[in-house]
Amino acid sequence: MAKDIKIAAIGGGTGLPVLLRGLKHYTGDITAIVTVADDGGSSGKLTESTGMLPPGDFRNNIAALSESEELFQLLLQYRFGDKEGLGGHAFGNLLITAMSAIYGSFEDGILNTSRVLAVRGRVLPSTLEAVTLCAEVAANEPAVAGTDLRHVRGESNLSQTHGRIRRLSLDPVQARAFPGAIEAILRADLIVAGPGSFFTSTMPNLIVEGIRAALLAAKAPKVFVANILNQEGETDGFTLVDYLQCLDRHGLGMFTHVVVNNRRLTSGNWPNLEWIQGWAKEGHIDAQCVEADLIDDQVPWRHDARKLARTVMAMVDA
Repeated sequence: MAKDIKIAAIGGGTGLPVLLRGLKHYTGDITAIVTVADDGGSSGKLTESTGMLPPGDFRNNIAALSESEELFQLLLQYRFGDKEGLGGHAFGNLLITAMSAIYGSFEDGILNTSRVLAVRGRVLPSTLEAVTLCAEVAANEPAVAGTDLRHVRGESNLSQTHGRIRRLSLDPVQARAFPGAIEAILRADLIVAGPGSFFTSTMPNLIVEGIRAALLAAKAPKVFVANILNQEGETDGFTLVDYLQCLDRHGLGMFTHVVVNNRRLTSGNWPNLEWIQGWAKEGHIDAQCVEADLIDDQVPWRHDARKLARTVMAMVDA
């Protein structure tokens, strides 16, 4: 195990934990930098009722990095049913909420939840400010400048847009990056963004101004991990180049490597999967494309944790 390799991994609560479960076998110095733009489900309810930041994505990443007994990890992810009077809340969300109240702040709540669960590494917010994700959505593609644009507010509304998301922003625009997240990026030997919902998990971190500035200043390899599939309602019809052009449009063209799956299952069991298409020379962007078999054979729309971690770790001093 390369214990001295420092990794900053950026994302949300679904794709990023897969990467973390693989990376923790290589190093103990991992910082997960997680979005606070989630406004749906249990997290949204807790934010509305308590005013704290949404805990759900943090819960998932804490569980991924935890080295505690499996029973504790199952407990963290346990979700109460409606008949139990807790309205679909995950136990881990309630634990983080309680820890935040006991220790007086969200960041200390995350820190102490991580200690209880014996987390290998750290889980940090990209910002401590309550932000709303905003998007300009084109009715068609290509969009005609100045026409056919709708403005959508709220992370949970973006997948209902039925158009092509052209630009993202945060409200407030000048949300300050969490200092620990900036430090983790600047000291890292490897920086990884994704996988995960592109517009609602990965990008909300990257467009925090201090995060973007730290990425530009950082000397480490910067790896963007493409998803296995496009996401219905967010990235329908996207090619790999579309993702990279979107990053570039948001001032995020600093990625040195792009990791993409090159294996596609053709079994009749999976007839409607929209695989992300790989590199297209006509859309070349200045980043090294790394293609590999990354799929989980049992759940082919997700990455395999060990395959992905092995591929990403090859970027260190590559």
